[in-house]
Amino acid sequence: MNRKVTKAIFPVAGMGTRFLPATKSVPKEILTLVDKPLIQYAIDEAREAGITEFIFVTSRGKGALEDYFDHSPQLESELRNRGKTDLLDIVKGTNMDSGAIAYIRQHKALGLGHAVLCAQRLIGDEPFAVILPDDVIAAEKPCLKQMVDAYQETGGSMVAAMEVPREKAHAYGILDVDQQFGNLMPVRGMIEKPAQGTEPSNLAVIHRYILTPEIFKHLSRQKFGAGGEIQLTDAIAKEIELGRAVNGLRFEGQRFDCGSKAGFLKATISFALARDDLRDELLGYLHEFVSIDKAAQ
Repeated sequence: MNRKVTKAIFPVAGMGTRFLPATKSVPKEILTLVDKPLIQYAIDEAREAGITEFIFVTSRGKGALEDYFDHSPQLESELRNRGKTDLLDIVKGTNMDSGAIAYIRQHKALGLGHAVLCAQRLIGDEPFAVILPDDVIAAEKPCLKQMVDAYQETGGSMVAAMEVPREKAHAYGILDVDQQFGNLMPVRGMIEKPAQGTEPSNLAVIHRYILTPEIFKHLSRQKFGAGGEIQLTDAIAKEIELGRAVNGLRFEGQRFDCGSKAGFLKATISFALARDDLRDELLGYLHEFVSIDKAAQ
């Protein structure tokens, strides 16, 4: 039996420059899809996968993340006094117990691999997950839960994967895979942002990982890779070179790239349409908007 995965790293040190000026004073991870921030989607996914210890790798200006998960006695008291029990339950659902979240500063923006390395002392010798809140995945069974269940059978390291158009493969870490067993694929190699036309497949790594503590050895010796950063995919590729098991899981669900404005808007519309209290009004507006646009053409 493989060890349970109970710890997860959330690299949230990025400045979110694509969303300026909103992110001038508000961390990107607090931006909301409908009425829930990106970071809450990530935390909820991790909880449903059995994660009990949450490690945030942050940077200066991220204090709002700590405040968001803190208890708010004044707000809770006000909601209770007004009899707004539904809202009170929602607020309580965002609270995290003391000690459940640890915060570590990444003092230099040296990439995802470096962010993971910053959390080494809190991980110790256990397997762990890595989740980037930029990737929001709508799935009946949460993506990380799919991975944890598969990991219990396979062990080793695991990455979430999805097919992307060949012409966009250069923007991702791309897998070189062996034969596929259902949704599970033994990985022969990984290339971070391959030059167009050199990609070994169109299977892209999506920002969900289960890793063994051996990865820290590679990260601590890692040279700067694509973009002048310490790349996590390079360290995982080293594991493959050493003959250690790395699997790709083609997850079931829809992934939204909320690190881009267009992806964020698509996610907002999709999640709003999934809500009973918003669907009809929003659909009516969208139909009206499309009709006006067609008429104008």
